Amino acid sequence: MEIARNIVLVIYLIVCVALIIVATVQTKESQGASGAITGSSTNNFYEKNKGRTKTGKLKRTTIFLGILFAVLAVVLGILYVM
Repeated sequence: MEIARNIVLVIYLIVCVALIIVATVQTKESQGASGAITGSSTNNFYEKNKGRTKTGKLKRTTIFLGILFAVLAVVLGILYVM
């Protein structure tokens, strides 16, 4: 059981570092007060194909790593209780 715990711990640390790097590389998406007043158009070509851009891929990667981080945290909690 100790080998499995160590393997999951190493994967967890790699995911932690990757999540920090990917979250730091991302740009801020909020438009501030001007965006709240004027609103934003979600019907243009860029908004429809946003997932294919570098920003969209980074966002998906961040979400995936965040979910993986949470799952591995629960698994590690279970492994350390055993």
